[in-house]
Amino acid sequence: MSQIRLLILDVLKPHDPSIIILSQRISALDGVYGVNCVLEEVDQETMSVKVTIEGSDIDFSMAQEAIESCGAVIHSIDGVSAGRRRVEEVETPQDR
Repeated sequence: MSQIRLLILDVLKPHDPSIIILSQRISALDGVYGVNCVLEEVDQETMSVKVTIEGSDIDFSMAQEAIESCGAVIHSIDGVSAGRRRVEEVETPQDR
């Protein structure tokens, strides 16, 4: 099976633990080079966070476990790059 190189996830999490802890737990996984967590929305009890994970061979189930260990859930998978190398998204005339 092809290696996952990039995952973009929409995650809903409680206020605690922080997105710092969430990022550290995911980035500690084998095959992960880096993690970017961006706060998208906040309400009284939860935060919506865009989580971008980049690596050489991301294990989705392990990433999901790390996210759930913070009391968070994955709302959706918003992007994936898999294969021998990462393919960058390019703008096409239809995108304009």
